[in-house]
Amino acid sequence: MDWLHEVALAAGLAWASGIRLYATLLIAGAAAHFGWLELPPALTVLAHPAVMGAAGAMALGEFVADKVPAFDSVWDAVHTFIRVPAGAFLAAAALGQADPVWVAVAAILGGAIVSGTHLTKAGARALINASPEPFSNWSASIGEDLAVPVGLLAAIKLPLLFLGALAVFLVAAAWFLPKLVRAALRLFRRTSRGASAAP
Repeated sequence: MDWLHEVALAAGLAWASGIRLYATLLIAGAAAHFGWLELPPALTVLAHPAVMGAAGAMALGEFVADKVPAFDSVWDAVHTFIRVPAGAFLAAAALGQADPVWVAVAAILGGAIVSGTHLTKAGARALINASPEPFSNWSASIGEDLAVPVGLLAAIKLPLLFLGALAVFLVAAAWFLPKLVRAALRLFRRTSRGASAAP
């Protein structure tokens, strides 16, 4: 695997982990297990049947949890402490045979990518949950379910295209996140005022 594919894989694993961590682990492991992807030595454990089984069980749980309005935001909040370090680790492990300096750089940048992806996903879903109908939540969730395998496939097969799309996503997320925070604060203030005004 050349350096471009390694960098794209590292970035892809970090990005996808911010949306669906367990599906990311399962897809990477299954792709390696069936010979579609050559994983770096530090990640070959993902192809073990026991690891794939555990990742598959958790991916199924996350698939269901993510379709339940409000509970999906609780799931996202808890997974802030799981997705971010896991995504940083996966990015570093994808460059595990490189110079330790570049492994550290991959961990730092991977952590930034997974944080941006996770915060964008979690913040957008929290605002969507303010809507009383469930269909927008389900649509967003299904879109995320599809985005992860498509994004990982692009990272593996079309690394330059993926890295370009990722750069656009990160710029958009940097522009979007402050607006998302302000909107969430306005919603919180409105909800607080409504609760205090209730008899």
